[in-house]
Amino acid sequence: MFFQNHLLSLVTFLPVVGILIILFLKQEQKNAIRTVALVVSVATFAVSLPLFFKFDKAVGTFQFEEKFTWIAKYNISYHLGIDGISLLLLLLTTFLTPLCVLCSWKAIENRVKEFMILMLALEVGMSGVFVSLDLFLFYVFWEAMLIPMYFLIGVWGGPRRIYAAVKFFLYTLVGSLLMLVAILFLYSKTGSFDLPGMYGLHLTLGVEKWLFAAFFLAFAIKVPMFPFHTWLPDAHVEAPTAGSVILAGVLLKMGTYGFLRFNLPLFPHASKAAAPLIATLAIIGIIYGALVSMMQKDIKKLVAYSSVSHLGFCMLGIFAFNIQAMEGSLIQMVNHGLSTGALFLCVGLIYERHHKRQIADYGGIAKIVPGFSAVFLIVCLSSLGLPGLNGFVGEFLVLLGTFHVNKLWATLAASGVILAAVYLLWMIERVLFGPLKHEENKDLADMNRREWVYMIPVLLLIVLIGVFPMPFLSRMEATLQQLLSQVLAQ
Repeated sequence: MFFQNHLLSLVTFLPVVGILIILFLKQEQKNAIRTVALVVSVATFAVSLPLFFKFDKAVGTFQFEEKFTWIAKYNISYHLGIDGISLLLLLLTTFLTPLCVLCSWKAIENRVKEFMILMLALEVGMSGVFVSLDLFLFYVFWEAMLIPMYFLIGVWGGPRRIYAAVKFFLYTLVGSLLMLVAILFLYSKTGSFDLPGMYGLHLTLGVEKWLFAAFFLAFAIKVPMFPFHTWLPDAHVEAPTAGSVILAGVLLKMGTYGFLRFNLPLFPHASKAAAPLIATLAIIGIIYGALVSMMQKDIKKLVAYSSVSHLGFCMLGIFAFNIQAMEGSLIQMVNHGLSTGALFLCVGLIYERHHKRQIADYGGIAKIVPGFSAVFLIVCLSSLGLPGLNGFVGEFLVLLGTFHVNKLWATLAASGVILAAVYLLWMIERVLFGPLKHEENKDLADMNRREWVYMIPVLLLIVLIGVFPMPFLSRMEATLQQLLSQVLAQ
């Protein structure tokens, strides 16, 4: 019963156990440090799995709730809970973290102790964001999560790591401070930071718009929506592989999650008023991100800009206010985390061998590394939305739902699918196929056992969601139906 009643706390804070153990290990005990981080992160994922299987699909309200008074004087509570919106994103977080530990096993040789501590601390912060139902607690996790990511980029990143880390931190912090002002305003109206208690709060349209704008800026920067995306390519390119995977896989979803959790239910009138503008920005982002990706010579930068395009589909689906589009948006958040996370794993894998990321540095390597080439091809096809793989499910549902609402929006957004095929297949053709362009690539080693261990689970999920998406869609339907009726009823 203790396990059942405190499952979310265990999932959120179990990585702290790993941090405490690693603190007592010496810097020279690199393999012991890595092993502890891996074991604890795998244990966290194992503990989080009952959330999926015990989740009641018929219930649209919060489940696995924990609520205790934290700071009574200010009516602040330790309130955790998940619903169909946060369930899959929390599981995505616990799934990707051990993969990031594994992909860093040989890539990170300096300050391994600090690196693994920051990875586990980052997992705590990310999980906390998805389970917090008290706005004060949410804000603490939201800000705390920035610190380990800042150091991961700034210490273990590429040549321009300091610039990228500072830019990432400042962008996110500016948006967050305006969100804090909005949170304090809501507290002044309700006398509490409890999020479910704020749903249904009646505000004038003018007030709603100002509050919506404050939350919007914080989340739009995090997504990142066009034109708030300029921090992303620098952060992705300079971050170590594990940092890029977590950044693409989880951190960007905190923005889209924020719109579903806060903007829509708290400010329904302002959300509906802003829908045409946000849909327009999302469509611009879809097309712009794809066109810029097409022009990139650096593989990692190409994948980074593709995130701007793919997350545009998520934003369009949210503000179409249609159940199919919203389900497509939420499943696409998970799909993007898997597909783009896997793309960054592939880029990191080949970079470890060659220490080059330019497309021109490769060509014809499919003959030399057939295992890697097969994985890279599957992941790229997943990212461009090939039927039978996960990316198709999300994009199809978003376009289907949007088409019922606005045919022009859907038509313009569909061009992003075509452009994605262009830049991804063109990259595949130049990197993998054709004659071997560089003699030094003859010595490239194919994937080893450790690399297969962290790639196979991602590939299995890519196929599973593509072929059999209902176990995932069914767990979000009741919550999204309730949210949609809540917004449209206003």
